[in-house]
Amino acid sequence: MNLLASQGQLRASLARWALLLMPAVLLAGFLSGELAGSGPGNLWFDSLGKPGIYPPPATFGIVWTILYLMMGFAFAVVCSAWGARGRGSAIAMFLVQLALNLAWAPLFFAAHKISASLVLLGVLAIAVAVTTVLFWRIRWYAGALLLPYLAWVLFAGVLTWQILELNPYADGSNASGAVQRIEF
Repeated sequence: MNLLASQGQLRASLARWALLLMPAVLLAGFLSGELAGSGPGNLWFDSLGKPGIYPPPATFGIVWTILYLMMGFAFAVVCSAWGARGRGSAIAMFLVQLALNLAWAPLFFAAHKISASLVLLGVLAIAVAVTTVLFWRIRWYAGALLLPYLAWVLFAGVLTWQILELNPYADGSNASGAVQRIEF
């Protein structure tokens, strides 16, 4: 017997996946950044010279929130595409690129490994490009939703490279510029 889902059932499946995956991806990104101490307020990062193309700090929170929500929705579209050829590979590749994404903030902000984080961004860009192609094959708009993310990862690579160029001494350093206060 061949069972087909109605359009309403398909929309409901997408809605359920979206309600689960959009907040999950956003939360994962948020936790990665928070646990790594990313962004302004990180003494090590604040002490680094920034390139001229470095956007205002508030930009990062806004952009990453939008990108994580778009990633989560694209993932929901693919997860709800039951029976689509290549769905399993696309889901696996999304999880790989997400793991790489989540590893970047701890590597850069917590471990202060600028060179290693630059390499990671290169690997991440390739993984996102592959994921985008796999998503596009399943639902073109799922792949299209990942294009701004790919562009931002490439931009992050340029920023990281320029930060490394401006601060070669800071690669792997533990110096935060903080002063220790001792009371007698």
